[in-house]
Amino acid sequence: MLNVVAIMGRLAADPQLRQTTTGKNVASFRIACDRGRRDANGQSQADWLDVVAWDRTAEFVCKYFQKGSLIAIDGRLQSRQYQDKNGNNRTAIEIVANNVNFAAPKSANAAPMGDAGYGAPMAAPASRPAVQANSAPSYSAGSNDDFALIEDEGDLPF
Repeated sequence: MLNVVAIMGRLAADPQLRQTTTGKNVASFRIACDRGRRDANGQSQADWLDVVAWDRTAEFVCKYFQKGSLIAIDGRLQSRQYQDKNGNNRTAIEIVANNVNFAAPKSANAAPMGDAGYGAPMAAPASRPAVQANSAPSYSAGSNDDFALIEDEGDLPF
């Protein structure tokens, strides 16, 4: 059977790190994932999803992500049964994270969110000229910098 989830969203609150009785780290957090459309009132629609991360992934999330951070997660869906404080049987469906990645530049994670906060456009980071081996330098659009191409000498050690 196949159980794979890939999702990107913003953290609804700071992740919480706990330890099990056996000493394993576990982080739980909730993300808001924009549906990409608005309701009849013009408000953005989002799905609120619970995520659990274990061990080093849990430590990573708690160290580098906070409320509002854009996060990309791949993992699997898991359901579990439990009893609430009143003794009622409940079912929780959550994403168990296998891999967690930054989904925005560091400066964008700290920036305030747009009108509803989800899927708001972000400014592109400033780009620097990139040079790859055996290719001409590439510059961002609109650059008026004068430059001279440097020819390869052919006796590179790699």
